[in-house]
Formats: sequence, C-alpha cells, structure tokens
Amino acid sequence: MKTLTVKREGTSTEFSYEIVWDGSYERLAGCVENLKLPAKKACIVTDSTVSELYLEEVKNVLSPLFETVTAFVFPAGEASKNLDTVKDLYTHLIENHFERKDILFALGGGVVGDLTGYAAATYLRGIDFIQLPTTLLAQVDSSVGGKTGVDFDQYKNMVGAFHHPRLVYMNMATLKSLNGDQFACGMGEVLKTGLIRDEKFYVWTINHMSEIEERIEPVLTKMIQKCCDIKRQVVENDPTEQGERAVLNLGHTIGHAIEKLKNFELLHGQCVALGTVAAAYISYKRSYLSDEEFYEIRDMNVGFYLPITVDGLKSEDILAAIGPSICQECYEVSEDVIEEFKTAFAGEYQERLYYKKKNGKYKRQTNFISYIRRVAQDYENSDLFCYPEQQMHHLRKKIKHRYRNANKNILPNPND
Repeated sequence: MKTLTVKREGTSTEFSYEIVWDGSYERLAGCVENLKLPAKKACIVTDSTVSELYLEEVKNVLSPLFETVTAFVFPAGEASKNLDTVKDLYTHLIENHFERKDILFALGGGVVGDLTGYAAATYLRGIDFIQLPTTLLAQVDSSVGGKTGVDFDQYKNMVGAFHHPRLVYMNMATLKSLNGDQFACGMGEVLKTGLIRDEKFYVWTINHMSEIEERIEPVLTKMIQKCCDIKRQVVENDPTEQGERAVLNLGHTIGHAIEKLKNFELLHGQCVALGTVAAAYISYKRSYLSDEEFYEIRDMNVGFYLPITVDGLKSEDILAAIGPSICQECYEVSEDVIEEFKTAFAGEYQERLYYKKKNGKYKRQTNFISYIRRVAQDYENSDLFCYPEQQMHHLRKKIKHRYRNANKNILPNPND
C-alpha cells in the first residue's frame, strides 16, 4: 500500500487528506478507521455499471464501521450528471435521516465522484465524503483536488463547489474491468498532465506504452502516482483556480464544447484529447511549437487509441458552445481569427493512422477532417480561455522519440 498526502495549511483554504494505492478493498476499512470519523451512517453512491462489480464488496467492508450503510445507484453515464440526480440523492439522504456528521462514499468514475462531491458539499451545508475511484480518468485526475459539480442544460460542470474528500482510496484492480475506450480516456488526462508540467514524465509514458496498454499494475501505479503528485503541487498552490490551477484545463475549452455538441456520445477523455491537439495546433501555427513537437503531441494520441479528429460539427457551433460556457460577457473573437478557424476546420488531410478495434485487429482510416482549432481573442490579457498557448513554452526542448512501426505504434528509446 502506497500513500501520498495532499495538504494546505495556514490559509483560509485548508485541507489535508491521503491518497492510497492498493490492490484490493481489504485495507479500506482500516484507512477509514484511521480518520476517526464521527459518522454513524454511510451512503455509497455509485452508478448502474459499477454497482454490479463492486457495490456489495465495498458495502461488506464498510458495514462493521457504521450503524447504517445505504446505497444510492443511478444510471451510468454523463446524462445522469445533473441536478435531477442530485435531487434524488438528497431525497435518499433525507429519507434515511442522514445528519451533518455522516458521510458519503463515491464509488465509480468521474461522473460519480463529481456528483457525489457536489452533493456532499451542499447537503446540510456540507458533509464529508470519500473518493473510491474505479476508472483511470478518475484516478489520475478527477478524484483529487476538490473540484465537484454537475452539468446544467448540457453545459459542462456549470454548477459546482470546491469540496475536498477526507480520503482517496484507489483499488488498482478495478482498472482491469475497464473497456478499451474507458481506459484510453484516462490516458488523455495522463498525456495532458505530462505536457503541462513534466517533459520527462511525458517521455516516460510514451516509452512504457506497451506495459500501459497491457495494464501492468506496477507501471500503472507509478504513472498514476506521478499524475496525482503533479496535480497535488498545483492544487496546493492554487486550490480554487485563481491562476496557476487553470493549467490543469489544457484541452478542456474545445473539449467541453465537443462533448456538449456531440450530446456526450464521446467520452470526456476523448474530448480532452481533441482539445489538447487543438491547443497544440494553434501554438504551432503561432510559432510556439515546432512542427515536430506538434506532430509528436498529435500522434501520441493515436498511440493510446485516442481520437485526433471529429466529424459532424460546424466551426460556428463550436465557437458558440465555447463562448457562453466560459464567459458570456467577454466572448469576442475577431473576424480574422474566426476565418482562420473555419479554414483549419474545413480542410482535409490524407493520413495513414491505425486504430485498434475491439476484436484486436487494426483498421486503417483515411480522409480525416483537419484538426479543430482553439480560438482566443487575446491570450496575454484575457482569462476567457482555460489554457493560454504561451504556457506550452517548455515544450521547446525537442521530444526525442519517433515511430518505429506505424502499424503497431512502437516507439524507440529516446536514448538510442
């Protein structure tokens, strides 16, 4: 069992909690006991998919610790991440007489964690909760840092609060139950984390592509720990996103717009990957990245089975989706930038890229729509967009790796 402490003291925003990595839920009870909680009741919040896999096991582990352990299960998927589901959870808590000293457990992926955290932040003006993330995306990102929230009329995370968990307990065995798409979504956040803070970690991730795809537990644990440590440093410095923490939003501006416009048919991590390619592309067009650096960032998405293009969207719709969801008052984009965006979005390229199908075979796809451009009015003076392209300056150092075999996406050792 390995641990990492997330802690901030001496300010109006104080928090302290452990992130625990283990191979099962056997030691969860001991970790909860160490918190010395006053809670007599616990509610396990989960979705219809995760409940079939882990609910009874977790309930059996927690039952000796509390007088009452209930479960609230909602339909799996982003469509349930809204105030209606939160209202149903409130009703469950009220009917079961939950008090302020009681606690919630978020058992599931990012949707479960965000929704449970928001309910905990607002029920009786705030109760404790514990994160039990079961997806790679939740383990590397959303379960850490105290951001909670739900969608509102398909606008991503428009209603939320900062509310830190008392504990984050990661059972690494749960990653074996993820399908290929769900696992790839987490890799979108992993690659993002390396890009924003640690070039060596980014290169390490690429060099361990085979072990990661095979889900070798020690490699996954090391990767997840590094992501959490990077996020810990950012969150401790800027817990409520007044400045530095915005760096964690690389890829999310266009990514959230795509999620909304595609009616959440694409998963969050896939949309983050698209947004990251877009951010890299506009940095490349403005000479902040070399062509080599841009293509490296783009092609690594392919290596981890993440998309680099999206069909069926108009540039005007993406611009409209970006504007109100970020800052309605300051949403102004010059005509020349809009035209540049349209040109980039409408163009087509012939590419030979390979995606692994569910049956294990490779399928070649061609005629990709060109890469969605991220658009902004004034990166240096505006807070409109989440990730100013200037912050990618550190990628000036050449990333020394290349494809050895395009079909298998095998990369050479950068030290060769």
